[in-house]
This record gives sequence, structure tokens and C-alpha cells, in this order.
Amino acid sequence: MWISQVFNNVSSDMRGGKTKVSNIRRLVLDVLKPHEPSIIDLAQQLSNLEGVDAVNISIYEIDRKVENAKITVQGNNIIYDEVLTVIQDNGGAVHSIDEAVAGTIILDDVPTLQD
Repeated sequence: MWISQVFNNVSSDMRGGKTKVSNIRRLVLDVLKPHEPSIIDLAQQLSNLEGVDAVNISIYEIDRKVENAKITVQGNNIIYDEVLTVIQDNGGAVHSIDEAVAGTIILDDVPTLQD
């Protein structure tokens, strides 16, 4: 059991000839980013990553020099380090990972008594 868990979470550099394996299917990130690049450009860059099927970026606060964005990335084999690199290369910083979904299916939140 633990061997398959370790194998499913391996992330290494493709350029180094190693394979990348991930079972991450959705990430929701709280990101602080500069006004440029636009969310359109950033979404396109993130959607071009291998294993990413869709990207949604919503701005929820704008300051003089920066924007606070909710970034949702969905796919079958998301490599978090690659997502993080694109965000950082564009001047952004991840404040928090607000949702992470992994496994063979995407499990949505279900309302509970605490909600």
C-alpha cells in the first residue's frame, strides 16, 4: 500500500530524463500577483502545462500594485511545482492552497451540518 502512495506522489524533472507521476486533479490557490501579466495571459500559461486541462482565475481584490486572485487548476496529472514555477516566474506568490483534490475521481465538497 505505501509503495503505491509514494509512487503516486513522485515529482521529478522531465528534462533530467525522469518521469513525473502525480494524482493531483484539482488545486485551488490564493495568489497575490502583479497587474501584469493579465489573468488571461497567466491562465493561458498555466493551461499549457502538461497534465492541466482547465484553469479558472478570478480577481477578488485589487490594490495599487497587486491583485489577489483565486486560481483553480484542474486536470489528470497536475504537477504542483510546475504550477508554482509559472506563478512565481510571473511575479506572483501563493498565499495558500485552499483546496487540493487527488485520486482517480474528483470529489466535490458536500454540505455538512457545520456549513
